[in-house]
Formats: sequence, C-alpha cells, structure tokens
Amino acid sequence: MRGAGGASADSRAVTGTPTGGASADTAAVTGTPTATDPGKPPTADRIPIARLLAFTTAGFLTIMTETMPAGLLPQIGRGLDVSEGLAGQLVTLYAVGSVVAAIPVIAATRSVRRRPLLLCAVGGLFLFNSVTALSSDYALTLVARFAAGMAAGVIWGLLAGYARRLVPPRLQGRALAVVGVGQPVALAFGVPLGAWLGSLFDWRGVFWTMSALALALMVWVRALVPDFPGQDAGSREPVRRIFLKPGIRPVLGVILLWILAHNVLYTYIAPYAKKSGLDDRVDLVLLVFGASAIAGIWVTGLLVDRMLRALTLLGLAGFACAALVLGVGSGSAGAVLVGVVAWGATFGGAPTLLQTAIADTAGDGADVAQSMLVTVFNLAVAGGGLVGGLLLAPVGAAAFPWLLLVLGLLALVVVRWARGHGFTPGERAAGA
Repeated sequence: MRGAGGASADSRAVTGTPTGGASADTAAVTGTPTATDPGKPPTADRIPIARLLAFTTAGFLTIMTETMPAGLLPQIGRGLDVSEGLAGQLVTLYAVGSVVAAIPVIAATRSVRRRPLLLCAVGGLFLFNSVTALSSDYALTLVARFAAGMAAGVIWGLLAGYARRLVPPRLQGRALAVVGVGQPVALAFGVPLGAWLGSLFDWRGVFWTMSALALALMVWVRALVPDFPGQDAGSREPVRRIFLKPGIRPVLGVILLWILAHNVLYTYIAPYAKKSGLDDRVDLVLLVFGASAIAGIWVTGLLVDRMLRALTLLGLAGFACAALVLGVGSGSAGAVLVGVVAWGATFGGAPTLLQTAIADTAGDGADVAQSMLVTVFNLAVAGGGLVGGLLLAPVGAAAFPWLLLVLGLLALVVVRWARGHGFTPGERAAGA
C-alpha cells in the first residue's frame, strides 16, 4: 500500500511520516515532515501546540464524560426512575467499556489510518452521549454508557502514539505532557463542573454539552491534525510478543501500583478529609490537587526527554513522602493541604512518564502497548475504589495514606530494578 508521498505504509508507520502535501516552510513551523522527505521523522524544535491541544481536549472529554455523572446522581435517578446507587452504575459501565475495548479494538485496527479512526472514536462519544441525553430507559442508557466507554478506550489507546508522531523523538515526552494536561483538569473539575452545569440545565443538558464538545473536537481534528497510515500487516507484532518484550511488564506493574495507590485515597477523599475538618471543603482539596498536578505536568514536560528514569524515581519518592505527610497529619487541615500539594505535584506527571516509558519500550508496537496501559490504568482505578471500599469500615479512610506509602515504595523498587529495560537512564531520545 502506498501513500501520497510514495513511501510504503509500513515504513511510514515506523518513521511517523504523515501523508499530504505540506510545504517545507509549514513543516518547519509545525514539526511535521514534508511529503517530499518521507523517510525522516519530524525535525523542528517547535511543538505543534494547536494540534496537540486537540488531543488534550480529547483526553479531557473522555474523563469528563466518565466522571461528571457522579455530580448528577439525584437528577439522573429521578429522570430514569431509579435509585442513586443504580444511577451510579453509569460511571461503572463506562469504565468497564474502556477496559473491554482498549486492547482488542486497538490491536484489530492497527492497519487503519489514524485520523479516521480517531474521528470515529470521538464520533462515538458524540453519538452515545446524545443517546444518553435522549434516553428515558435505564437499560438503554447503560448500553450507551458502555459503548461510550469503549469509544474512550480507543481514544486513549490512540492518543500517545499519535501525539509522538507529530514531533521528533527528542520532544516526544514534552508532547505527551501537553496532551496529559486534560487529565488532572478533568479529574479536579469534572464532578463539580457537572453539578454546576446540572444546576443551569437538567442532567440531559449536560450530556448534550458533552456531545457538542465532541462535535467541535471532530471539526478541530479534521481541520488541523494530519493523517498517518496504520501499520502494514507484515510489520505488526502479535499482542503477546509485545507484552513479553523486556520492560513492558515492569512498566505495567508500576502503572498498576501507582494508579491503584492514588485512587484508593482519591476515591474516598471526602471521608478522609473528615478527620481534619475539611469534609465541607472537599472542593478546595480537589482544586489544590488539580492545580498542583498541572504544575507537576509542566515540570515533567520540561525534563522528561532528558531524565525519564530520574523523574520517575523522584516522582515515586515524592509520592511516598506525600503519603507520609497525609498519614501523620491526617488530623490537621494545614498538614493535609501540604500533603495534597505534594501528592498532586508528584502524581501529576505520572501519566506522561508512564506513557513515554511504555511507548519507548514497545517501539513499533506502541499503540498496542498504550492500549495495555489503558486497560491496566482502568483496572487500577476500579481496584482503588474496590480496595478502599473494603477497607473503609474496618480501618477508616484516615489509614489510607499508609497504604499509599507501601504501594508507592513497591513501585519505586520496580523502577529501580527495571534499569536495563523500561526505565533506562540517560536521555530517552537516543533510544526512542
């Protein structure tokens, strides 16, 4: 199969060369290669912000679509004539859809051109959010939420590999940092923003808002984001072989430990805050966490391409220290806020670090490896809620930081051990 520039699809899948007739001047500004030089990756030093922010918005949209029903449970329950507990399953089914779809769909669509696949996935969010807004049947709403979660799983499986192909290897970590900004913003503001929008409209209006954002994003992607070929059949590695590559399993193990630790406390931040008297100011705690996480992403973006391993070690060590502060100072509002600042700052860059590590390790199988990351990530999110729920009654949420400390230290040991593969020292661009 051949593209507009005359290079084969498999060679361009490896080098990250998009199709189209962009001029050399345009390529110098945007960081994309030209059609007349298909064998080389992008070489410009400038990050294509407008294109990467489309991916940032896609990540924001997927998490907003997942979390904002949590702030609308009473209205959704009344609208569908179910209890708030059953309404909460709209969040659960979405997460399950992401877990189920990520690996098989990304593996099955490796030969599909990247932009049409991304547009189809964002279009899925548009369609199924619209179905949710129109539905008055609880079962149909659950099906729509499951399907929307599947679309989100595909988006997350695509974003990292797609973003990396827009920039030269030495800037790929920074590009992922730009893409990753949408995650802490959505996590910090998703639930309160959903509740606020629900006060302006009804809950169906909130889903219509999400549909409108998805539609606008489709226009943005179609207008500004270049297309890339998928992988030729002969260059595709089996999923099992990618999983067994040296370094993949250590990275996935760190993802499981770090994200599980984070979500045990993040899911139950309200009962944890009660001991310090901040139970009525959970919104403030989440705001502090979100702002700190954005700062952490900014620092990670500046340094990740030069010191991926060192940043991961420092991030996990800082995360463990934050857990220690949150454990010792759980009865003091001031200590809790200090701990939350450290928690957000050290955790904010985690997705960028882990996505970069697994993509570097997987090489040409980066998209499939990213889908593995998405699956493990969502399992860890669900596991955090499950583990926290099981421990909440017998030990109380004030003890959760100690679990964070243990899990964070275990992840730190894995990173230290994975020096040869997964989290290698030195500048990552040389081996990317």
